[in-house]
Amino acid sequence: MVSIVLEVTCSLVAWLFLYTCFCYRNKHRSSEWSCRLVTLLHGVIVTCLSGYVALLDGPWPLSHAGSPNTSLQIHVLSLTLGYFIFDLGWCLYFQTEGVLMLFHHTLSICGMIMVLGLGKSATEVNAVVFVSEITNPLLQTRWFLREMGCYHTFLGEVVDFLFVFLFLVLRIGVGALILYAMVTSPDPSWLLKAGGLAMYTVSLGFMLEICRFVRRKMMKKYHSWTSLRSKNAPVKTNGHLRAH
Repeated sequence: MVSIVLEVTCSLVAWLFLYTCFCYRNKHRSSEWSCRLVTLLHGVIVTCLSGYVALLDGPWPLSHAGSPNTSLQIHVLSLTLGYFIFDLGWCLYFQTEGVLMLFHHTLSICGMIMVLGLGKSATEVNAVVFVSEITNPLLQTRWFLREMGCYHTFLGEVVDFLFVFLFLVLRIGVGALILYAMVTSPDPSWLLKAGGLAMYTVSLGFMLEICRFVRRKMMKKYHSWTSLRSKNAPVKTNGHLRAH
C-alpha cells in the first residue's frame, strides 16, 4: 500500500510540474490554457493505457468484475488518481467548474482510492476510465479551437460530431453494460456499486447538457438555413417574378 501512495504522489507531482512548465512556456496565455494542455495530455495517455488494459491485457471487465487488481491496472489508476487530485485542486482554486463536474471528480477520486485500497475491482473501474476519458481529448480540442478562432469550421464540426457520438455510444451505452456487470456480480463491494450508480447518474447529467447543446446547435443551423433560403428566393411583384 505504501508503494501505491508513493506512486500516486509521484503522479500528482508530475502533473503539477508539467502544469508549471506549461505556464512558464505560455506566459501570454491564461492559466486555463495550461491546465487544459495537461488535461489533453492526460486524456490521450490514459485513454491509450486504459484501453490497452481493458481490451487487450485483461481481464475482461464485463465478465470479471471484482477480480484482483493487476500491476498494470494499479499503475494506470495511480497515474489517473494523481491527475484527478491535481485537477480537482485547480478547479477549486480557480472556481471554474460547476457542481456536477466537482461531484464527478470527487466520485472518481473516492472510487479509485477505494479500489486501490481494497486490491480488487480495478478491472471495471479501469474500463470506466477508458469510456470516460476517450472523449476528453475531443472536448479539450474543441476548447482550443474556440480560443484560436477556428471552432466555426469543418474541423470544429467533425470534433463536435465525434465527441457527441463517442459520448453516447461509449460513456452511456458501454458504460451501462459495465455498470450492469458491476451491480450483478457478487464480488465488487456494495459501496463501489453505489459509487458506480452515482457516477453513471453524473454521466446522464452530462448527457442532458450535451443534448441541450445539440438542440441549440441544430436550431441555430436551421434558422441560418431558412434565413439564407428566404434571401435567395425570388420575390413576386404583381403576379410576376421580379427581374434580376
